[in-house]
Amino acid sequence: MPDGGSGRAPRSIIDGFLSHLAHERRLSPHTVDNYARDVRALLELAGSTPLADIHPNLARRFVAQLHARGLGGKSLARTLSAWRTLYRYLARDHGVTRNPFQGVRAPKSAKTLPKALSPDQASQLVSIAGDDALSVRDRAMFELFYSSGLRLAELVGLKLPDVDFDEAIVRVTGKGSKTRVVPVGRFALDALRAWLERRWRIASHEQQALFVTARGTRLGPRAIQTRLRQWSVRQGLGQPVHPHMLRHSFASHVLQSSGDLRAVQEMLGHASISTTQVYTHLDFQHLAKAYDAAHPRAKRKAAASGGKKTNSR
Repeated sequence: MPDGGSGRAPRSIIDGFLSHLAHERRLSPHTVDNYARDVRALLELAGSTPLADIHPNLARRFVAQLHARGLGGKSLARTLSAWRTLYRYLARDHGVTRNPFQGVRAPKSAKTLPKALSPDQASQLVSIAGDDALSVRDRAMFELFYSSGLRLAELVGLKLPDVDFDEAIVRVTGKGSKTRVVPVGRFALDALRAWLERRWRIASHEQQALFVTARGTRLGPRAIQTRLRQWSVRQGLGQPVHPHMLRHSFASHVLQSSGDLRAVQEMLGHASISTTQVYTHLDFQHLAKAYDAAHPRAKRKAAASGGKKTNSR
């Protein structure tokens, strides 16, 4: 029998495995410690069963036992990866011919609820009072983020012709170079107009990026993340805000009012509706329209006179 299959695995074999990780693979001490913890867990579960005699059904039972103890999907996936690595080492150096954890999958982790701002917090964030060029630019960026549920990369990639003020839409190039058309609320359009009045003094005619730096170059994702974090503090939100929170807020607020999952899927550019369904924890009240009637910064209501529709905050 191969020496990796005797009893509870000789201490020398486990020490050799950890040495292999530290010196051959040059993993950090912290990572090696994690592997050591996962191997100890395996030895405890295996009991008197030699490592070479563990079969796939037993391997799945071990995973189920750890899951029953409260280990989540991500932790189990990491543990399984460590166990597979151990068996690759045993195959290479100790003649163990079977890796019982190959093909064994961890249970899926429950999807965590995306963090979202309340409508009042979102309004507070985008209500930037500064009149200097960068404050006006940032107000336009954040309004557009929240109004249209864009990804950070999509915002960065926007060009001047992508915004259609007459139609109140923005053309967005998303993942996989797919283009979609998303509505833009009145407040975002007003903020964009104010920004464009100042933008021409900063950027050259050749520069097509919608949002630029003080030097007239395209604004990058890191700069946008930093500005958003800074403004969330200045506006008194009490928590750092990252770009995806505005996208989550957009989706959550529209769905709270409309319940129109398909419309939000299209606006977010999700390939599968299952991605959008993470927001369906909310208690929906169904309305007829998903955007104009639902988004807190693009609602329409009848004017007091003449029955004409006007945008209302």
